[in-house]
Amino acid sequence: MSTTRSVLLAAGLTAAAFLSPAFAQEATVIDLTQTGCQFLESEDGQDLGYQPAAKADCEAINAQTADERLAAHAPMHLAPGEYIFRVTNQDVPYMLGFYLRGSGLIDKALLPSVSGGGLHQGVTQDYAITLEPGEYVYSCPLNTTPDYRLIVE
Repeated sequence: MSTTRSVLLAAGLTAAAFLSPAFAQEATVIDLTQTGCQFLESEDGQDLGYQPAAKADCEAINAQTADERLAAHAPMHLAPGEYIFRVTNQDVPYMLGFYLRGSGLIDKALLPSVSGGGLHQGVTQDYAITLEPGEYVYSCPLNTTPDYRLIVE
């Protein structure tokens, strides 16, 4: 990872804060809202009402519910191209993040990824990425959400 990117991530910033105007105009914005232990849009907008006080609460909740929840919701499908994932911490009382990467060992190594933190309650942050064809997953490692599927074709 480059030194500049490391500094940005440590400061809770992403490369989206420094996007060229051309990228920002061409990119499609995908809005994602985090509540306790989930992304609302990834579960058809249904807020399951989880009230975690810490990451461990979500780990316990998702250990029991993630498989069933993921099976009930279709993966997101996108075309290859420029995207900005606009992620909001709606009401989780601790800092969150976002991590989009290839699904599986080979795709994780070959496909582009984006990640970052700094999402305090009420904060929205942009994560820019050029998606290539393949299978991805996205989640929050700090709010421990399920690994939601994203297929780019």
